[in-house]
Amino acid sequence: MKDIKNYLTSGKNTSNIQSRRGKSFGYQVLGFGSGGGAPVTPYIIATGGTITDSGDYRIHTFTGDGTFNVTNAGLPGPAGSTTVDYLVLAGGGGGGSDNAGGGGAGGYRESPGTASGSYSVSPLGASPAVALPVAVQGYPVSVGGGGTGGGLPSAPGGQGGNSVFNGITSTGGGGGCGDANNQSQNPGPGLPGGSAGGGAWGNNAPVRVGGSGNTPPVNPPQGNDGGPASGGTSPPGGGGGGATGGGSSSGPGGGGATSSINASPVTRGGGGGADGGSKAGGSGGGGPGRPSPRGSNAGANGTDGLGGGGGGPGPGGNTLGGAGGSGVVIIRYKFQN
Repeated sequence: MKDIKNYLTSGKNTSNIQSRRGKSFGYQVLGFGSGGGAPVTPYIIATGGTITDSGDYRIHTFTGDGTFNVTNAGLPGPAGSTTVDYLVLAGGGGGGSDNAGGGGAGGYRESPGTASGSYSVSPLGASPAVALPVAVQGYPVSVGGGGTGGGLPSAPGGQGGNSVFNGITSTGGGGGCGDANNQSQNPGPGLPGGSAGGGAWGNNAPVRVGGSGNTPPVNPPQGNDGGPASGGTSPPGGGGGGATGGGSSSGPGGGGATSSINASPVTRGGGGGADGGSKAGGSGGGGPGRPSPRGSNAGANGTDGLGGGGGGPGPGGNTLGGAGGSGVVIIRYKFQN
């Protein structure tokens, strides 16, 4: 945990607050040090997660459950801060097993960067998404885990876990459909979710379509549909949906979204690839599918921390789906000037 006393009295990223007492803020006018409950600095002070700084901005990264604990709420205006930007990414869905579809990426929700500018947001950070005001209190943070890969025989992939912060909920990715020949376990499309799982193929059954992404619906959308399985003698299943693109009927997963909220561009939320020829996972952590030859060609896992969907495996009675990748919650705000 950061030492708040040191934060206020030492270091380039911290001492400026004390050194500016005689400049623009007028501590006596604002009541600083008067015992009246006024902020000790015009900027937000908080703890929780892994803390890094980028210039005048502070970043809290949660890769597991925790608490964003605000101990100072700051002041509005250009000489302070009272709101935070966020990226809330859920866990990806698992790929189905045997002739299966890829898992959908975890739901992806991001603010537009209005609270802590100077970084590039993803297309999903556009209006009407808004920065969040914070008060002096603790805000629970939940980070969704990845869904399990489809087990035997021919099971669909598991749903990814939801990620939640301050009223923003991103829904876990939908699991990929398992072998369409297994009518009892796979009667319909890939599973719905933030982004949805892809459909599956079977040589004795109609192909399955992809599931519905952005479920439940939010605006901007948190994800996309899974792809349907292709037709043909031995087609791939459908790729899982991604944050910025749907899964493909030819097997690749949908693409993720790129944001620099944590100071460097990172792509997250890629859908899992399907079986049949090592179909690529979507950019942003989607696990690739595995080749067609029968055997133990399991789908690859989605990447943890990127919310990627798990890959679908090649056909055969012992081919398992890849697990989805876990999500992440990132919070950013101005902490000095």
